[in-house]
Amino acid sequence: MQKKSTLILSIIIIIITTSVITFSISAVFFLGPAFNNKYQILFDQESVNYENIKKFNQVRNALKTYYYEEVDENVLLEGAIAGMAASLKDPYTVYYTKEQMEKIMEMPKRTEETYVGIGVSIITDENGLVTVVEPFYGSPAYEAGIKQGDKIIAVNDEDVTTLKDETAIVNMIKGPENTTVKITVFRPSEGRSIEFELVRKKITYLYNLRSEILDGNIGYIRIISFLDDKIDQEFKEQLNNFLKQNIKGLIIDVRDNPGGYYHKVIKIADRLLPDGNVIVYTEDRNKKVDKEYASDGAELNIPLAILVNENSASASEILAGAIKDHKKGAIIGMKTFGKGLVQDLKTLDDGSGIKITVSRYFTPSGVCIHGTGVEPDIEVKLDEKYNYTPISQIPKDDDAQLQKAIEVINRLAGQ
Repeated sequence: MQKKSTLILSIIIIIITTSVITFSISAVFFLGPAFNNKYQILFDQESVNYENIKKFNQVRNALKTYYYEEVDENVLLEGAIAGMAASLKDPYTVYYTKEQMEKIMEMPKRTEETYVGIGVSIITDENGLVTVVEPFYGSPAYEAGIKQGDKIIAVNDEDVTTLKDETAIVNMIKGPENTTVKITVFRPSEGRSIEFELVRKKITYLYNLRSEILDGNIGYIRIISFLDDKIDQEFKEQLNNFLKQNIKGLIIDVRDNPGGYYHKVIKIADRLLPDGNVIVYTEDRNKKVDKEYASDGAELNIPLAILVNENSASASEILAGAIKDHKKGAIIGMKTFGKGLVQDLKTLDDGSGIKITVSRYFTPSGVCIHGTGVEPDIEVKLDEKYNYTPISQIPKDDDAQLQKAIEVINRLAGQ
């Protein structure tokens, strides 16, 4: 009996709803002879309906018996595991195969000024689809006709709609210079899918901060992305440069900014707010709260406006929410995207992985950013002809949101 028991391999999958895990033989259901009498799958009796456990085994047996081709039980199990994450209907909680994890862990590094790819800025929408925010001017994507709002649904005919990870998809698109990559997009404005054959080219990394002094001595800083190790340093350097020139007000433009590094936007907000102000806080399922406070001893004391739109997400919303709640400046434009979730990526024993949403972001006043976004103080729509035009390509005189910000700064400055 003892010898026989050593030959039995048990895989235990435990579903729990409490923070304390306690099991006994009487507290579990058994699937019996499932998986060729070699495996047992155990569930917490208080959490799981027995009929669902029985149904799991019935479906497995039906597929094994009736499917027209031979069925690999490992593939079935892999699908069931992925299905557990997908069942939560959270596009940011995702199971990754070992191969997908390898792509995700190939994190792009800003150690060089260029990379090889097609030249687009992207964001993940509320359904988990990777969406083009801006094709970079002169890039292969731009020249081929990829547009803002296009949703990338396949790379080299491989469906990426279930991958739900920008980094992994970007790494699929990248490759050796002068090689071809096939990109399939769905274009909502036309209701159709379009295939593009693109030749990868060397792309110069965009400088993620652009600045100038506008007419009337108003400083303008556009932050294209917070996904940059130096973005906070560059922001502070440019702001200090502006202040030496005695600007009368500052406009920070985070329109079409999909977000980036959490700790970088915290440092930028810290430079603008007085010490002791809450910048943002997170809350998990157990109501554990972690707050970020302004503490660098600096504060901006000139009129401030933040430009936002429906593509301002994540870190952009943290900045806008903090400025709005502390009445430190005017938020101008359109309601933001509404992405305010914190994820934790865990690597499993076999190299696969699971990305799990573990908490939510809240503005200082307690507004949950996710699914809500940040409402502007002054709503301003762009002319419809610019609906699918990147911000960088809109003429300043036609940019109604920018012009409103200039008007507000002039008013606050007493002119």
